[in-house]
Amino acid sequence: MDESKTQTPVLAGVPLRSPFFLAPVAGYSSAAYRSVCYEQGAALCYTEMISAEALTRSHPKTEAMLARAPEEPFYSIQLFGAKPQVLARAADVASAYHPLVIDLNCGCPVPKIVKSGAGSALLKNPETIRAIVAAMKESTDIPITVKIRKGWDESSINFLETAQAAVDAGASAVTLHGRTRAQGYGGKADWSAIALLVRSLAVPVFGSGDVLSASAAIAMLEQTSCAGVMIARGAIGNPFIFADAAALWRGGQTAPRSPAQIAAVARTHLLRSIGFLGEKTACMEFRKQFCAYTKGFAGGAAMREQAVHSSTLTEFELLLDRMESNITEGPS
Repeated sequence: MDESKTQTPVLAGVPLRSPFFLAPVAGYSSAAYRSVCYEQGAALCYTEMISAEALTRSHPKTEAMLARAPEEPFYSIQLFGAKPQVLARAADVASAYHPLVIDLNCGCPVPKIVKSGAGSALLKNPETIRAIVAAMKESTDIPITVKIRKGWDESSINFLETAQAAVDAGASAVTLHGRTRAQGYGGKADWSAIALLVRSLAVPVFGSGDVLSASAAIAMLEQTSCAGVMIARGAIGNPFIFADAAALWRGGQTAPRSPAQIAAVARTHLLRSIGFLGEKTACMEFRKQFCAYTKGFAGGAAMREQAVHSSTLTEFELLLDRMESNITEGPS
């Protein structure tokens, strides 16, 4: 990329080392995986979506989701909810964990979330977003950011209005996923909407949607001029996407990882997860992670079949040893 497009992004007054972030991916953005992604080059990692209601009630499982690994210098907490007063209290509680920013989710399309009035349901009423952000700002000194979608459906594209409402209420940055709620994760993300929002707002705009490779991350920066790229599905089983994207961003090149390199990172991920969750729970959770790590491996299907029945560190160590000597083209 040309030098004018490789300025170090700044968020909450902190210069970040690159414009590539790990998105709040449900079931994946744990402390263990965030720390691995950070070590691989992610500039900022987001927690999984945290229920504002559960956080204000001191739910143990919710509080556990806010844990941060020693290898992770800072992170962002993403909250979801529908009531300004509850989200204000949740932001106050979240502040005690010292996140770099607190993010409000206004984009999740999952029916259970939408039925509660949260996530994408907030897109139907920009004034509710304005009230929530204002209430959160009043309750904490931590900067508030917002993640939105283009709109509820193609007949109600209102991202300019919802984003402006959030900024008017004090949001420090806005992330736009270039799909409507009706699209879910299907179809194609509209990057032109991200570019339009960049030109329309005075705060940083981050882009999201269809960033499945390092080259796609660079393409989003070039095509939209966004300040940062939030990577979700492209990072599942592939924390190396951050190192590759940063290398391309700085004008360098990328190279495939060896099976041993991939296995080493996967092993680190599992061991850290055990430290947070205990062996039984961590190994159960790691089943899907292992399946993602082995995508593209020769004989990967057989290893994945064994992984979904593995529940101990010893069983996974044997699989990781097999990974080390495998033949793969590596994540792209």
